[in-house]
Amino acid sequence: MGKIFIIIGKSATGKDTIYKMLLKNSQLKLKTCVTYTTRPIRKSESNGMEYFFVDEAEMRRLQSENKIIEQRSYNTVHGVWHYFTANDGQIKLEEANYLMLGTLESFMQIRRYYGEDKVIPLYLEVDDDIRLLRAIKREQRQENPNFCEVCRRFLADEEDFSEENLKKAGIKKRFRNNNLKQCLKELVKELKNYTVNP
Repeated sequence: MGKIFIIIGKSATGKDTIYKMLLKNSQLKLKTCVTYTTRPIRKSESNGMEYFFVDEAEMRRLQSENKIIEQRSYNTVHGVWHYFTANDGQIKLEEANYLMLGTLESFMQIRRYYGEDKVIPLYLEVDDDIRLLRAIKREQRQENPNFCEVCRRFLADEEDFSEENLKKAGIKKRFRNNNLKQCLKELVKELKNYTVNP
């Protein structure tokens, strides 16, 4: 049986970059399950890569068919954005190991759904000053930068990823991503501790 590895961490910890690099590592043979969101697509994103970008009507359709494994909603300066994972046939644990991006909340819901032994967290950490600078630089590249949203996410992360919440989620191991090359090396080593071929 395979495992589901979920990359989690505060905003601007390099989750997307790490995710893409681990998927490209042919030794790990990881597949992915793309999650869904109703938020607008960013300039640097592609539909079906980071997320499936859908409207609320499509989300409601999946809900009515009982196909949503986990769901989170955030009240942003642009309105409510929904993120969710759907049981849409992407995950086949009898065939492969999977790599996903998530939050603490989504990690816990997916772990409840598939079982503690099947879902493994990969928690990324970055010093706050580096994180904030990264987030600002990323936002500057957007067609219509919204620095209020950057600040909202930064402050929300302090609460969402409190030590109490990390403990509740059973997060013990942490991977520091102040240096991308070193962090990637540690993650690859960690993933190799698990059976790569189910």
